[in-house]
Amino acid sequence: MPLKTTVEKRGEGSYLVRLHGRLDTATTPGCEKKIMPLLKEKVRTLVLDAAGLDYISSVGLRLILQLRKSLEAGKGKLALTHLQPPVARVFEVAEILPRTDVFDTVESADIYLDALQRREAVKDFDESE
Repeated sequence: MPLKTTVEKRGEGSYLVRLHGRLDTATTPGCEKKIMPLLKEKVRTLVLDAAGLDYISSVGLRLILQLRKSLEAGKGKLALTHLQPPVARVFEVAEILPRTDVFDTVESADIYLDALQRREAVKDFDESE
């Protein structure tokens, strides 16, 4: 099954990427071509909605790790939502993401990421004084 990757800009520096299908050796390069250009700008939040993702291989895991590292280097944050049981199990076994990066819904990820950004903004303001 091919992978459908939909990118939605949700605000300045904020994106929602919906994945539908399989993230494997055959489909990861196409997904990477859609997502990686986003990182050329200052991305604060990237939410991967995996509601339609029914399989992920080690190559797909590598892409997600690469996204996470790139975002964190620029003080951005990656969140995953709607992990289906087989995909969630792969993440649990691989232990590659903290539980704080995985959410049941896009809305719960948004609430967490908004609070995190506000906290960082206050911290940056306090440090500038």
